[in-house]
Amino acid sequence: MNADQLNIRHLHALTAIITSGGITAAAKIVNLTQPAITQGISKLERQLGVRLFERRPGGMEPTEAAHILSRRAESALSLIGNHRATAAQIRAFIALARAGSYAGASAETGLAEASLHRAISDLSLVMGVKLVDRRGRGIALTPRGTAIARHFRLAMQEITSAIAELAALEGHETGRITIGAMPLSRARILPATITRFHRLYPEVDITVVEGSHSELVGPLRDGDIDMMIGALRPDGAEEGLSEHKLFEDHPIIIARAGHPLSDTEKVDAAMLSQYPWIMSAGSTPLRKLWEQIFPSPTCPPPHVPIECGSVMTIRQILLDSDFLTLLSPDQIAPELGAGWLVRIGDPPERISRSIGVTQRSLWRPTPLQSRFLNLLTEQAAHMEHA
Repeated sequence: MNADQLNIRHLHALTAIITSGGITAAAKIVNLTQPAITQGISKLERQLGVRLFERRPGGMEPTEAAHILSRRAESALSLIGNHRATAAQIRAFIALARAGSYAGASAETGLAEASLHRAISDLSLVMGVKLVDRRGRGIALTPRGTAIARHFRLAMQEITSAIAELAALEGHETGRITIGAMPLSRARILPATITRFHRLYPEVDITVVEGSHSELVGPLRDGDIDMMIGALRPDGAEEGLSEHKLFEDHPIIIARAGHPLSDTEKVDAAMLSQYPWIMSAGSTPLRKLWEQIFPSPTCPPPHVPIECGSVMTIRQILLDSDFLTLLSPDQIAPELGAGWLVRIGDPPERISRSIGVTQRSLWRPTPLQSRFLNLLTEQAAHMEHA
Protein backbone atom coordinates (compact mmCIF):
# COMPACT_ATOMS: atom_id res chain seq x y z
CA MET A 1 0.00 0.00 0.00
CA ASN A 2 1.04 3.62 -0.46
CA ALA A 3 1.93 5.95 2.38
CA ASP A 4 -0.67 8.53 1.34
CA GLN A 5 -3.48 6.00 1.86
CA LEU A 6 -3.11 6.24 5.64
CA ASN A 7 -5.18 8.84 7.48
CA ILE A 8 -2.98 11.50 9.12
CA ARG A 9 -5.36 11.96 12.06
CA HIS A 10 -5.40 8.22 12.68
CA LEU A 11 -1.60 8.24 12.86
CA HIS A 12 -1.79 11.19 15.24
CA ALA A 13 -4.25 9.24 17.37
CA LEU A 14 -1.90 6.25 17.46
CA THR A 15 1.02 8.32 18.75
CA ALA A 16 -1.26 10.07 21.25
CA ILE A 17 -2.50 6.77 22.70
CA ILE A 18 1.05 5.54 23.22
CA THR A 19 2.38 8.78 24.72
CA SER A 20 -0.67 9.51 26.90
CA GLY A 21 -1.37 5.95 27.95
CA GLY A 22 -4.95 5.53 26.76
CA ILE A 23 -7.80 6.49 24.47
CA THR A 24 -9.45 8.90 26.90
CA ALA A 25 -6.40 11.13 27.16
CA ALA A 26 -5.64 10.71 23.44
CA ALA A 27 -9.14 11.89 22.51
CA LYS A 28 -8.46 15.28 24.08
CA ILE A 29 -5.08 15.56 22.35
CA VAL A 30 -6.30 14.82 18.82
CA ASN A 31 -9.78 16.33 19.26
CA LEU A 32 -11.61 13.16 18.24
CA THR A 33 -14.23 11.15 20.09
CA GLN A 34 -13.21 7.85 21.65
CA PRO A 35 -15.36 5.84 19.19
CA ALA A 36 -13.75 7.72 16.29
CA ILE A 37 -10.28 6.88 17.61
CA THR A 38 -11.22 3.23 18.09
CA GLN A 39 -12.54 3.06 14.54
CA GLY A 40 -9.42 4.83 13.24
CA ILE A 41 -7.06 2.39 14.92
CA SER A 42 -9.11 -0.55 13.61
CA LYS A 43 -8.86 0.88 10.10
CA LEU A 44 -5.07 1.26 10.42
CA GLU A 45 -4.83 -2.37 11.52
CA ARG A 46 -6.86 -3.53 8.52
CA GLN A 47 -4.83 -1.42 6.09
CA LEU A 48 -1.47 -2.55 7.45
CA GLY A 49 -2.43 -6.14 8.23
CA VAL A 50 -1.01 -6.00 11.77
CA ARG A 51 -2.36 -5.79 15.29
CA LEU A 52 -1.40 -2.47 16.87
CA PHE A 53 -2.92 -2.91 20.34
CA GLU A 54 -3.86 -5.77 22.61
CA ARG A 55 -7.31 -4.97 23.99
CA ARG A 56 -7.34 -5.75 27.71
CA PRO A 57 -9.69 -4.90 30.61
CA GLY A 58 -7.15 -2.41 31.92
CA GLY A 59 -6.70 -0.63 28.61
CA MET A 60 -4.88 -0.97 25.30
CA GLU A 61 -1.35 -2.37 25.29
CA PRO A 62 0.70 -1.30 22.23
CA THR A 63 2.32 -4.12 20.28
CA GLU A 64 5.80 -4.02 18.74
CA ALA A 65 4.15 -3.05 15.46
CA ALA A 66 2.52 -0.06 17.16
CA HIS A 67 5.87 1.14 18.50
CA ILE A 68 7.48 0.80 15.07
CA LEU A 69 4.67 2.73 13.40
CA SER A 70 4.52 5.33 16.16
CA ARG A 71 8.23 6.20 15.90
CA ARG A 72 7.96 6.78 12.17
CA ALA A 73 4.60 8.53 12.48
CA GLU A 74 5.99 10.99 15.04
CA SER A 75 8.75 11.96 12.63
CA ALA A 76 6.27 12.27 9.77
CA LEU A 77 3.86 14.39 11.80
CA SER A 78 6.71 16.65 12.88
CA LEU A 79 7.73 17.14 9.24
CA ILE A 80 4.13 17.85 8.16
CA GLY A 81 3.86 20.38 10.94
CA ASN A 82 0.05 20.51 11.04
CA HIS A 83 -2.25 17.74 12.19
CA ARG A 84 -5.19 19.13 10.18
CA ALA A 85 -3.50 18.53 6.82
CA THR A 86 -5.01 15.48 5.15
CA ALA A 87 -3.26 12.74 3.20
CA ALA A 88 -5.26 13.72 0.10
CA GLN A 89 -4.06 17.33 0.35
CA ILE A 90 -0.48 16.23 0.89
CA ARG A 91 -0.64 13.85 -2.06
CA ALA A 92 -2.04 16.61 -4.28
CA PHE A 93 0.63 19.12 -3.27
CA ILE A 94 3.51 16.68 -3.73
CA ALA A 95 2.19 15.85 -7.19
CA LEU A 96 1.90 19.54 -8.07
CA ALA A 97 5.43 20.25 -6.83
CA ARG A 98 6.81 17.34 -8.84
CA ALA A 99 4.87 18.04 -12.05
CA GLY A 100 5.10 21.83 -12.00
CA SER A 101 1.55 22.26 -13.26
CA TYR A 102 -2.01 21.29 -12.38
CA ALA A 103 -2.33 19.47 -15.70
CA GLY A 104 0.77 17.39 -14.96
CA ALA A 105 -0.38 16.69 -11.41
CA SER A 106 -3.78 15.63 -12.76
CA ALA A 107 -2.13 13.18 -15.16
CA GLU A 108 0.00 11.77 -12.33
CA THR A 109 -2.77 11.35 -9.76
CA GLY A 110 -5.81 10.77 -11.96
CA LEU A 111 -7.63 13.58 -10.12
CA ALA A 112 -9.48 16.35 -11.92
CA GLU A 113 -7.71 19.70 -12.02
CA ALA A 114 -10.62 21.28 -10.15
CA SER A 115 -10.15 18.78 -7.32
CA LEU A 116 -6.44 19.54 -7.20
CA HIS A 117 -7.08 23.30 -7.08
CA ARG A 118 -9.49 22.79 -4.21
CA ALA A 119 -7.10 20.51 -2.30
CA ILE A 120 -4.17 22.95 -2.66
CA SER A 121 -6.37 25.90 -1.69
CA ASP A 122 -7.62 24.07 1.42
CA LEU A 123 -4.08 23.03 2.31
CA SER A 124 -2.89 26.63 2.03
CA LEU A 125 -5.57 27.68 4.51
CA VAL A 126 -4.69 24.83 6.87
CA MET A 127 -0.95 25.62 6.76
CA GLY A 128 -1.56 29.36 7.01
CA VAL A 129 0.83 30.23 4.18
CA LYS A 130 0.69 30.85 0.46
CA LEU A 131 2.00 27.77 -1.31
CA VAL A 132 1.72 28.58 -5.01
CA ASP A 133 2.17 31.64 -7.22
CA ARG A 134 0.64 31.91 -10.67
CA ARG A 135 3.17 32.60 -13.46
CA GLY A 136 1.26 33.32 -16.66
CA ARG A 137 -0.34 30.02 -17.58
CA GLY A 138 1.89 28.10 -15.22
CA ILE A 139 2.60 28.02 -11.50
CA ALA A 140 5.63 28.26 -9.23
CA LEU A 141 5.94 27.25 -5.61
CA THR A 142 6.59 30.05 -3.16
CA PRO A 143 9.81 29.72 -1.09
CA ARG A 144 7.70 28.52 1.83
CA GLY A 145 5.81 26.16 -0.47
CA THR A 146 9.08 24.68 -1.71
CA ALA A 147 10.19 23.95 1.87
CA ILE A 148 6.80 22.45 2.78
CA ALA A 149 6.85 20.23 -0.32
CA ARG A 150 10.24 18.85 0.73
CA HIS A 151 8.99 18.21 4.28
CA PHE A 152 5.91 16.44 2.91
CA ARG A 153 8.03 14.18 0.70
CA LEU A 154 10.25 13.28 3.67
CA ALA A 155 7.16 12.66 5.80
CA MET A 156 5.75 10.26 3.22
CA GLN A 157 9.14 8.55 3.09
CA GLU A 158 8.97 8.00 6.86
CA ILE A 159 5.56 6.36 6.53
CA THR A 160 6.79 4.26 3.59
CA SER A 161 9.67 3.09 5.78
CA ALA A 162 7.21 2.22 8.53
CA ILE A 163 5.16 0.10 6.11
CA ALA A 164 8.33 -1.73 5.01
CA GLU A 165 9.38 -2.37 8.62
CA LEU A 166 5.94 -3.71 9.51
CA ALA A 167 6.05 -6.04 6.51
CA ALA A 168 9.46 -7.30 7.67
CA LEU A 169 8.04 -7.83 11.15
CA GLU A 170 5.45 -10.13 9.59
CA GLY A 171 8.17 -12.04 7.73
CA HIS A 172 7.79 -10.30 4.37
CA GLU A 173 11.13 -8.74 3.37
CA THR A 174 9.79 -6.43 0.71
CA GLY A 175 10.24 -2.82 -0.27
CA ARG A 176 12.54 -0.72 -2.42
CA ILE A 177 15.95 0.85 -1.96
CA THR A 178 16.75 3.82 -4.19
CA ILE A 179 20.41 4.63 -4.68
CA GLY A 180 21.99 7.68 -6.25
CA ALA A 181 25.09 6.48 -8.11
CA MET A 182 27.88 8.87 -9.01
CA PRO A 183 30.32 7.74 -11.73
CA LEU A 184 32.96 5.82 -9.75
CA SER A 185 30.45 3.82 -7.72
CA ARG A 186 29.04 2.28 -10.90
CA ALA A 187 32.33 0.64 -11.85
CA ARG A 188 32.75 -1.94 -9.10
CA ILE A 189 31.55 -1.42 -5.54
CA LEU A 190 27.88 -0.76 -6.27
CA PRO A 191 27.30 -3.61 -8.79
CA ALA A 192 29.06 -6.08 -6.49
CA THR A 193 27.03 -4.97 -3.47
CA ILE A 194 23.73 -5.05 -5.35
CA THR A 195 24.46 -8.57 -6.60
CA ARG A 196 25.17 -9.82 -3.06
CA PHE A 197 22.14 -8.05 -1.63
CA HIS A 198 19.79 -9.43 -4.29
CA ARG A 199 20.93 -12.99 -3.57
CA LEU A 200 20.05 -12.48 0.09
CA TYR A 201 16.82 -10.49 -0.40
CA PRO A 202 15.36 -11.26 -3.85
CA GLU A 203 11.97 -9.75 -2.93
CA VAL A 204 13.45 -6.28 -2.37
CA ASP A 205 13.55 -4.01 -5.41
CA ILE A 206 16.53 -1.74 -6.05
CA THR A 207 16.47 1.40 -8.17
CA VAL A 208 19.74 3.01 -9.26
CA VAL A 209 19.56 6.67 -10.28
CA GLU A 210 22.71 7.75 -12.11
CA GLY A 211 24.03 11.29 -12.03
CA SER A 212 26.62 13.72 -10.76
CA HIS A 213 26.69 15.06 -7.21
CA SER A 214 24.87 18.23 -8.28
CA GLU A 215 22.17 16.19 -10.03
CA LEU A 216 21.60 13.80 -7.12
CA VAL A 217 21.88 15.99 -4.03
CA GLY A 218 18.43 17.57 -4.54
CA PRO A 219 16.58 14.23 -4.83
CA LEU A 220 18.55 13.01 -1.80
CA ARG A 221 17.40 15.98 0.29
CA ASP A 222 13.83 15.48 -0.94
CA GLY A 223 13.80 11.81 0.05
CA ASP A 224 13.42 10.60 -3.53
CA ILE A 225 16.66 8.62 -3.13
CA ASP A 226 17.81 6.96 0.08
CA MET A 227 21.58 7.35 -0.24
CA MET A 228 24.19 8.66 -2.65
CA ILE A 229 27.41 6.76 -3.38
CA GLY A 230 30.53 8.23 -4.93
CA ALA A 231 33.31 10.72 -4.32
CA LEU A 232 32.90 12.65 -1.08
CA ARG A 233 33.19 16.43 -1.06
CA PRO A 234 36.72 17.63 -0.15
CA ASP A 235 35.29 20.26 2.22
CA GLY A 236 33.00 17.81 4.02
CA ALA A 237 29.28 17.21 3.89
CA GLU A 238 26.85 20.02 3.16
CA GLU A 239 24.42 21.20 5.82
CA GLY A 240 21.77 18.61 6.56
CA LEU A 241 23.84 15.77 5.07
CA SER A 242 26.35 13.34 6.54
CA GLU A 243 29.11 11.28 4.93
CA HIS A 244 30.56 7.85 5.61
CA LYS A 245 33.87 6.95 3.96
CA LEU A 246 34.09 3.54 2.31
CA PHE A 247 37.58 3.49 0.76
CA GLU A 248 40.34 5.62 -0.73
CA ASP A 249 40.64 5.74 -4.52
CA HIS A 250 43.92 6.46 -6.32
CA PRO A 251 43.31 7.78 -9.86
CA ILE A 252 45.90 7.19 -12.58
CA ILE A 253 46.73 8.88 -15.89
CA ILE A 254 45.14 7.08 -18.84
CA ALA A 255 45.64 7.24 -22.62
CA ARG A 256 45.17 5.08 -25.70
CA ALA A 257 47.56 2.27 -26.54
CA GLY A 258 50.35 3.72 -28.68
CA HIS A 259 50.06 7.20 -27.20
CA PRO A 260 53.36 9.14 -27.48
CA LEU A 261 53.77 8.94 -23.69
CA SER A 262 52.92 5.24 -23.42
CA ASP A 263 56.59 4.17 -23.50
CA THR A 264 57.85 6.96 -21.24
CA GLU A 265 59.31 5.48 -18.07
CA LYS A 266 58.42 8.42 -15.84
CA VAL A 267 56.26 11.36 -16.80
CA ASP A 268 56.39 14.80 -15.22
CA ALA A 269 54.05 17.79 -15.19
CA ALA A 270 55.85 19.48 -18.09
CA MET A 271 55.36 16.43 -20.32
CA LEU A 272 51.72 16.06 -19.33
CA SER A 273 50.96 19.70 -20.05
CA GLN A 274 51.91 19.22 -23.73
CA TYR A 275 48.85 17.08 -24.46
CA PRO A 276 45.12 17.87 -24.46
CA TRP A 277 43.08 16.64 -21.49
CA ILE A 278 39.48 15.53 -21.13
CA MET A 279 38.32 15.96 -17.56
CA SER A 280 35.19 16.32 -15.44
CA ALA A 281 33.89 19.79 -14.63
CA GLY A 282 35.85 22.18 -12.44
CA SER A 283 33.66 21.72 -9.36
CA THR A 284 34.23 17.97 -9.04
CA PRO A 285 36.70 16.37 -6.60
CA LEU A 286 38.50 14.61 -9.46
CA ARG A 287 39.12 17.89 -11.29
CA LYS A 288 40.55 19.45 -8.14
CA LEU A 289 42.86 16.44 -7.77
CA TRP A 290 43.95 16.85 -11.39
CA GLU A 291 44.96 20.44 -10.71
CA GLN A 292 47.39 19.15 -8.07
CA ILE A 293 49.39 17.45 -10.84
CA PHE A 294 50.56 20.92 -11.89
CA PRO A 295 51.60 22.57 -8.62
CA SER A 296 54.37 24.81 -9.95
CA PRO A 297 53.67 28.42 -11.04
CA THR A 298 55.98 27.75 -13.98
CA CYS A 299 53.81 24.81 -15.05
CA PRO A 300 50.16 25.73 -14.36
CA PRO A 301 47.26 23.38 -15.22
CA PRO A 302 46.76 23.37 -18.99
CA HIS A 303 43.52 24.36 -20.67
CA VAL A 304 40.94 21.56 -20.72
CA PRO A 305 39.27 21.70 -24.14
CA ILE A 306 36.71 18.99 -23.32
CA GLU A 307 34.85 18.70 -20.01
CA CYS A 308 32.93 15.45 -19.60
CA GLY A 309 31.76 13.24 -16.76
CA SER A 310 30.74 10.23 -18.87
CA VAL A 311 33.32 7.44 -18.73
CA MET A 312 31.86 5.94 -21.92
CA THR A 313 32.39 9.20 -23.82
CA ILE A 314 35.85 9.74 -22.32
CA ARG A 315 36.89 6.23 -23.32
CA GLN A 316 35.86 6.70 -26.94
CA ILE A 317 37.61 10.06 -27.25
CA LEU A 318 40.80 8.59 -25.77
CA LEU A 319 40.75 5.72 -28.28
CA ASP A 320 40.59 8.12 -31.21
CA SER A 321 43.04 10.83 -30.08
CA ASP A 322 46.10 11.80 -28.05
CA PHE A 323 43.97 13.10 -25.18
CA LEU A 324 44.88 12.22 -21.60
CA THR A 325 42.59 11.80 -18.63
CA LEU A 326 42.68 11.02 -14.92
CA LEU A 327 40.46 8.14 -13.80
CA SER A 328 40.24 5.32 -11.33
CA PRO A 329 41.54 2.06 -12.85
CA ASP A 330 38.26 0.44 -11.75
CA GLN A 331 36.33 2.68 -14.12
CA ILE A 332 38.09 1.41 -17.24
CA ALA A 333 39.28 -2.04 -16.09
CA PRO A 334 37.92 -3.89 -19.20
CA GLU A 335 39.67 -1.46 -21.56
CA LEU A 336 42.94 -1.75 -19.63
CA GLY A 337 42.65 -5.53 -19.63
CA ALA A 338 42.01 -5.60 -23.38
CA GLY A 339 44.96 -3.31 -24.03
CA TRP A 340 42.84 -0.62 -25.72
CA LEU A 341 43.77 1.92 -23.06
CA VAL A 342 47.02 2.03 -21.09
CA ARG A 343 48.27 3.39 -17.84
CA ILE A 344 50.64 6.27 -18.51
CA GLY A 345 51.52 6.30 -14.84
CA ASP A 346 50.67 7.69 -11.45
CA PRO A 347 50.40 11.45 -11.15
CA PRO A 348 53.76 13.06 -10.28
CA GLU A 349 52.19 14.00 -6.94
CA ARG A 350 50.48 11.06 -5.22
CA ILE A 351 46.81 11.95 -5.02
CA SER A 352 43.67 10.22 -3.81
CA ARG A 353 39.99 10.83 -3.19
CA SER A 354 37.59 9.44 -0.61
CA ILE A 355 34.69 7.35 -1.89
CA GLY A 356 31.72 6.89 0.37
CA VAL A 357 28.04 7.23 1.17
CA THR A 358 26.20 10.52 1.58
CA GLN A 359 22.84 10.54 3.35
CA ARG A 360 20.49 12.90 5.14
CA SER A 361 21.70 13.67 8.66
CA LEU A 362 18.36 12.78 10.26
CA TRP A 363 17.74 9.73 8.05
CA ARG A 364 16.91 6.54 9.94
CA PRO A 365 17.44 3.57 7.63
CA THR A 366 15.12 0.60 7.79
CA PRO A 367 16.70 -2.72 8.80
CA LEU A 368 16.95 -3.69 5.12
CA GLN A 369 18.61 -0.39 4.22
CA SER A 370 21.04 -0.89 7.11
CA ARG A 371 21.92 -4.35 5.78
CA PHE A 372 22.62 -2.86 2.37
CA LEU A 373 24.92 -0.27 3.97
CA ASN A 374 26.69 -3.04 5.88
CA LEU A 375 27.27 -4.96 2.64
CA LEU A 376 28.69 -1.80 1.07
CA THR A 377 31.15 -1.47 3.94
CA GLU A 378 32.14 -5.15 3.64
CA GLN A 379 32.66 -4.82 -0.12
CA ALA A 380 34.80 -1.72 0.39
CA ALA A 381 37.00 -3.55 2.88
CA HIS A 382 37.37 -6.45 0.45
CA MET A 383 38.41 -4.07 -2.32
CA GLU A 384 41.06 -2.38 -0.20
CA HIS A 385 42.57 -5.69 0.90
CA ALA A 386 42.45 -7.28 -2.57
